[in-house]
Amino acid sequence: QVQLVESGGGLVQPGGSLRLSCAASGSIFRFASMAWYRQAPGKQRELVARIDIVSSTNYADSVKGRFTISRDNTKNTVYLQMNSLKPEDTAVYYCNTGDGRWSWGQGTQVSVSS
Repeated sequence: QVQLVESGGGLVQPGGSLRLSCAASGSIFRFASMAWYRQAPGKQRELVARIDIVSSTNYADSVKGRFTISRDNTKNTVYLQMNSLKPEDTAVYYCNTGDGRWSWGQGTQVSVSS
C-alpha cells in the first residue's frame, strides 16, 4: 500500500504564500493522477487541484489563479504552491490520487490569519 506524507503547512497572514509537499512511498506514483484536497472544520473534504500523468492540471474555481500543482516523478512527490492566501483557505490539506483510492495521510494544517 502506498503511503502519503504531507508537509509544508503553517500559519501565514492573508496574502502570504506556502508550498506544500506530498511524498509517496511507491514507484507507482508516476502512473497515477494526483490531487490535493482540503478539509475545513465542519466541512466535507473537497478537491483543490489535480494533475495527471502528463502534468495536465485543473483547479477548483476558488483557487484558480492562486494555486499551482506540480509533480516530480523522480522524487515521487507532488507539490502545491499557494499564493495570495485567504482566511477561507484555512484547512487541513491532503494529497491522494485523483479518485482518492490510496490510504489518506495525516495531512498538513494551513492556517491563514492576521
